[in-house]
Amino acid sequence: MAKSNPLNGKFVVVTGGSGFLGNYVAQALLERGARVRIASRNPEKAYSLKPLANLGQLQFARFKAQDEVSRKAVVHGADAVVNLVGSFDGDVVDLMGKSAGALAEAAKAAGASAFVQVSAIGADEESEVGYAKGKGLGEKLVLETFPKATVIRPSIIFGKDDNFLNMFAGLVRTMPVLPVFGPDAEIQPVFVDDVAEAIATALADPAAHGGKTYELGGPEVLTMMELNRRIADAQGRERSFIPMPDPASGIFAALPLTPMSRDQWKLLKAGSVVAKGARGFDKLGIEPRPLGLFLDKWMVRFKKHGRFTGRTRLA
Repeated sequence: MAKSNPLNGKFVVVTGGSGFLGNYVAQALLERGARVRIASRNPEKAYSLKPLANLGQLQFARFKAQDEVSRKAVVHGADAVVNLVGSFDGDVVDLMGKSAGALAEAAKAAGASAFVQVSAIGADEESEVGYAKGKGLGEKLVLETFPKATVIRPSIIFGKDDNFLNMFAGLVRTMPVLPVFGPDAEIQPVFVDDVAEAIATALADPAAHGGKTYELGGPEVLTMMELNRRIADAQGRERSFIPMPDPASGIFAALPLTPMSRDQWKLLKAGSVVAKGARGFDKLGIEPRPLGLFLDKWMVRFKKHGRFTGRTRLA
């Protein structure tokens, strides 16, 4: 007899669920038969998920993480909550820290039996970087209120429609000479589907995974210089990369209209690699997939003639 799916029929609320990661988390939950509520400031951004759900399986709610009434309303009746709320803008300590703790409190009061707090490698409530400080405080406050919550700390998440890989791919396509900020900074890029799978796995067995923190990184550790070169190779383009010193990188990141904020630069400089001895994918029974498995295919649209580009290197 087949083992029953513990998420089948469960009502899962995904806050901040209309973004990049939320789209994949929702798909992973829907595939397991969960009923899903996407809650965010702009839930209409997730309407593309509608064809993937059965009748009555998916709903949407407008949600303000910093509003008490909104928090209580959105988790009403939830069996489980996944908090994906994150931003580099505004009062990030309040948004990702205090509000995360308040959301966990609301979920507990609503009777939820599982809570997943999605944080980030490098989260630290003592950090001078607002994003890392907010995520670190969020972890602390969530666990104080909901001790059996699961904390997921991914490295930089990549996917076909991400904002990280595609940003660098666009720069490589248009610029023959590129500055590389934090050229020696190490990252451990992790596939978005694998992160979504980890979140669903944690929700499916809160008895095994509750109260634990998992750091999720892919099987490859790359420097930022290596990443840029691999993107150029996948596009078939000859590019010159100039390693930028930290002072110049910091000044650039502080300027308006740049593709990277100062907080993002500081996080990049610090690197994003799974800590030695940390619980990872192996403890969740998941084998993460490498960037190299997808990069050549995804870079086709950045080539001069798309899939019809020959073997000749492009200018």
